[in-house]
Amino acid sequence: MARTLVVDPALSGAFPSISDALEVAGDDTVISIAAGTYREALRIDHRRVSLTAAGAPGSVVIDAESLGQPGISARSSDLSLTGLTVRATDTAAISVSRGRIRIQQCAASARYGAGLSATDGAALQVSELTVAGGQFGILIEDSGGVIEKSEIRDVIEDGLIVRLGADPAVRDTAITNSGYRGVYIYQAGRPTLEHCEISDSGDVGISIAHQSAPTIRNCRIHGAHGVGVMVGRGCRGVIEGCSVDRTASPSIHVDEGADPTIIEGESAAAGRRGDGGRGGAGAQDLEQLDRLLSRVDAMVGLAGVKAEIRSLIDEIQVNEWRREAGLAVGAVSHHLIFTGAPGTGKTTVARLYGELLRALGVLPDGKFKEVSRRDLVGQYIGHTAEKTTAVFEEALGGVLFIDEAYTLSRSSGGGADFGREAIDTLVKLMEDRRDEIAVIVAGYTAEMMDFLDANAGLASRFAKTLEFSNYSPDELVLIVNRIARNDDYLLSDGLDDALREWFDQIERDQNFGNAREARRLLEGMRKAQSGRLRSLGRMPSRDDLRTLVLDDLLAATR
Repeated sequence: MARTLVVDPALSGAFPSISDALEVAGDDTVISIAAGTYREALRIDHRRVSLTAAGAPGSVVIDAESLGQPGISARSSDLSLTGLTVRATDTAAISVSRGRIRIQQCAASARYGAGLSATDGAALQVSELTVAGGQFGILIEDSGGVIEKSEIRDVIEDGLIVRLGADPAVRDTAITNSGYRGVYIYQAGRPTLEHCEISDSGDVGISIAHQSAPTIRNCRIHGAHGVGVMVGRGCRGVIEGCSVDRTASPSIHVDEGADPTIIEGESAAAGRRGDGGRGGAGAQDLEQLDRLLSRVDAMVGLAGVKAEIRSLIDEIQVNEWRREAGLAVGAVSHHLIFTGAPGTGKTTVARLYGELLRALGVLPDGKFKEVSRRDLVGQYIGHTAEKTTAVFEEALGGVLFIDEAYTLSRSSGGGADFGREAIDTLVKLMEDRRDEIAVIVAGYTAEMMDFLDANAGLASRFAKTLEFSNYSPDELVLIVNRIARNDDYLLSDGLDDALREWFDQIERDQNFGNAREARRLLEGMRKAQSGRLRSLGRMPSRDDLRTLVLDDLLAATR
């Protein structure tokens, strides 16, 4: 049977403080605490105990604001907290590393820290926790567990932070009025957010960065001053059944190089129309169509490409209406050619094109398969046709994107070359199954013209060629700003002008990396900043850590 110790300064025979009770408590002890304010900082290491308010939730306050330590710090313990209010100043109010913690009907806040911090593999079981005010809401690092029926509100910066591979499940929780981001997921965070409400954040509602892959289901994101959901380069994950409204446009922003799966919820499905009688096609989702077109419009530059995409979508839409009206519709190819220098968004546009075709009901799904020469060309006679056909069939229902397609028409210089066999196989498959797939070939402009000459019927298989021009200096500056913002950096005053001057003098030939060059430059600036901050001779401030200055650019471009 669990032993119970009573803490009550006014009761004879009871412990006057929680610390006194902890000194004698063995494993599985329940410490029942009388109502009142206890100015203590509790450290619990390698223990299995429960701290419980004897009265109503909130009647016990553990106040460590004047002590410079967490109100409760637990390490490698099995700790239960019920009905407590915990306060701190410069550190987390409740800090747990390793071990397990159960929190029920508690409140926590720290003026310059997080209300709850979980690190180093801690396991959380949190229900009805309120974090109000303070610097941050809840920080979860390399930890997991469940947070449910909780509330985070009125924090100065980020409401919920999930990082370093943390994978908590957060359910039925409201995150309101965060001064910066409602939810920030980065450094390979993998949380699941279900039935949560993120509202009135000062910037982005949910920001996903640095190789993270969250699952966000049936959540409502509204009133954000920034976009509703920002998905950074290299991130994946699932966004399903979410409502995003009253945010900056687009409601969901996906950076180049990101690959999330976005599935609309029941509200969108309710507005869908029927098949219209075309085999293989799905239902139309006009709400999702508008959302996807907004994402295309939000991309930097590419005015000509955006106009061509809208023209293609308009034509497909009208053809669908004609088909439903019983009017004749000619055969239409959805295959495209993308030409231009690297780093100009070809892969991103190709992914969006597949999702647009899905939203229009033209293709059954928007899956995207990217391949190159080595995925299509075999090593002996007959092997190439087999490999190419297998890849093609795997991509059916979505987009097959062949990068540097012109390499198929070039000899490898090693004797027998089967690149042209791959082209011949593709030509036949693209015609035979044109209603089931969109094939997009991409590469440098001049080389793609040679590629089209490799087979007499190849050029006719494609509906249109879209030329991706180099970004202008102004557009490259905007790209640098977007990447920096997504990685939690700010550019100092006047740095935009210096960046513009730098990009203006760079030769932009066909090998110019465009957005890749912008990212390479930013990486160089971050390295220069690291060296600069290390030489300060003091701990850099938060603003120092976030801000890139002219000296960083000059160092990166030497």
